[in-house]
Parts: sequence; C-alpha cells; structure tokens
Amino acid sequence: MSQEENLRKDALPVEKLQYAQLQVQEHDEESIALDTKIEQLELDLEDGDSSLSPSSSLPTPATTPSRSSRIKVSAAAIIPVWIVLSSAVIIYNNHLYNTVGFRYPVFLVTWHLTFAAIGTRVLQRTTTLLDGAKDVHVSKAMFMRSILPIGLLFSGSLILSNTAYLYLSIAYIQMLKAFTPVAILLISWLSRIQDPSRKLLLIVCMISSGVALASRGELNFHITGFLIQAAAVAFEASRLVMIQILLHGLKMDPLVSLHYYAPVCAVINLLVLPFTEGLEPFYAIGAGKIGWAILISNAGVAFLLNVAAVFLVGAGSGLVLTLAGVFKDILLITGSVLLFGTSITPLQVFGYSVALGGLVLFKTSGGK
Repeated sequence: MSQEENLRKDALPVEKLQYAQLQVQEHDEESIALDTKIEQLELDLEDGDSSLSPSSSLPTPATTPSRSSRIKVSAAAIIPVWIVLSSAVIIYNNHLYNTVGFRYPVFLVTWHLTFAAIGTRVLQRTTTLLDGAKDVHVSKAMFMRSILPIGLLFSGSLILSNTAYLYLSIAYIQMLKAFTPVAILLISWLSRIQDPSRKLLLIVCMISSGVALASRGELNFHITGFLIQAAAVAFEASRLVMIQILLHGLKMDPLVSLHYYAPVCAVINLLVLPFTEGLEPFYAIGAGKIGWAILISNAGVAFLLNVAAVFLVGAGSGLVLTLAGVFKDILLITGSVLLFGTSITPLQVFGYSVALGGLVLFKTSGGK
C-alpha cells in the first residue's frame, strides 16, 4: 500500500469551529484529538478561537491518556466549567479590545503564549499533568519539518482571529467560524488526503449557505474584518490539516501540545510585533491604560481553559462535546446581544441555524 493510500485510509477530517478550536484560541478560539476525532479539539481550546484567541484553542495533534493516574472528572462537571472559561476568554478579550481600548491583539496573543509557556513548565515540575511530554521526542529535524510550520500557521490564525474582534461583533465572528469545517474539507480534498462524497458536498452546501445568509443579514458588516476572519479560518484549517499530515500518529494532550507550541508561537509573534504594533502596547501599559493585574488575570483565564481541556478529553462522546460547543456558541451570541448591545437579524438566526445543522451532521457522520 502506498504512502498516499495510507494517509487516505487513516486521515480524519479536522475542524476548528468551537473546540479548538478544544479552541487554545484563546482562543481564542477561539481550540481535541486527531486519533480520537479531532472535532473534539475544536470545541474551542476556541478560541481559539483556542484559548489564546477570543475563540480559539491551542493546537492538539492527538490525545492519549497520560501515563500518570489523572483525576477523572464527569462530563456533567467539566463541560459547564469549560463553557464558562471558553466564553470568559472571548468576552474578556473583546472587553479589552473594544471597551478598555487596548487594541493590540498581537501583543495580547504574545503575552498569552508567553504566560502559557511558563505555566506549562511550572505544571511539569509540580504536577503530573504533563507526564505525557515524556513520551514525545522532538528532534531537530522534526522541529524544522513539522513543529515550526504548524507553529507559523497557528500564530497567523491567532493574530488574525484576534484582530477580527477590532472590526466585528462576537456574534458575527462565531457565525463565520461555522465555515471552518468547510475550509478543512476543501483543503483536505485539494491535498488529496480525503475523497469528496455526496454527503460531504451536501454538508458543504448547508454550512456555506448558512454562513452566507448570516453575512447577508449582518447589520454592521465590515469588509476588512470579514476578510481578516476569513484569512484566520484559512490559517486554522490549514494548520489542522497539516497536523494530520505531518504529525500523524504522534499523540499529545492539550497541555503537552501547548508545552511545545507556546514558546515557538511566542517567538514568532515577537518577531511580528515590531512591524505591526511596535512599542505602542508598552506605552499604553506605562501610561496606566491597562494594569498588569488585568493582563495576568486575562492570561490566567486563558491558561485555565487549556487545563480544563485536558479533563474534557474523554469526558464525553464526540456528539456530546459537539453539542456542548454549539450550546456555548449560542450562549456567546446571546451574551453578545445582552452585554454589548449587538444587533442580530432574523435572517442571521436562520442562516446560523442552517450552518449549525450542517456542522452537527458533519460531526455525527464522522466527517465521511
């Protein structure tokens, strides 16, 4: 059997919608496993975005049980905690950008990654949560061939997804993120690691139509913000597909993944910072526009989201986690309306419902 046939046989589609993202996505996002159905990852480690981005979560090539005895937490206990933390990261970041006026997403993402890099190393020395890192051996060749390229895509995804919050509402961004599975499928088809099917084409049409209707009904549409978020989706989808291709068979849980990627992405972002925001974030901090207590608490919430992601893995089935992510997004959209006065139209509600229907269909079908 050829290598390409092996890839096609073993590859699983990946999505970043909600768990990212488990959304880091911060993450956002906005950010759990490629070998145990990567769609769980997108329940927004968000956040990314993982948890580093307002909706994202951090990159997680795959999930494997730690060699240590880890405390088991029931789905009924951990899912509400994850929903609260994931939503808190997104709302907190949006508050800093648009209410406090600290409009420096590159700096904030870099700060989150630096905090995460330090935090994972502290946990590694003081707890058993990162014992899984002992099973992962990263050579120089593997770093250059796999970790660095994926880190570049992840940095791009985090920066772009956070920047979108400067132009678009939380509600509309959550709607646009519903397109992530479509982007992943399209890239997978172009990369020839998965073959299209009638069911997948139907799902693509459902999600695409739903997102198009939601965009058509957006009252405060901003073309720059739309293009930035679209680019963020493309970066995130490319990252998840690349994880499947380059790190196939390598198992990491969310914290171990964060342990390896956070320093890489932090350095990449530091190189980008002088060309985007320069010294302005530091001047704002020096002028008292934002205090270190706020920065530390903000990064702390994002880091706790990734710790929660570790216990979320395996706490429930893929469908349960998918529905939890959908419920979280509905809460975020509702919260955006109530807390920030965001206006949404009936057309947007209908379009987003269609897109969510396509997303649930995609996950319940196993992405095939």
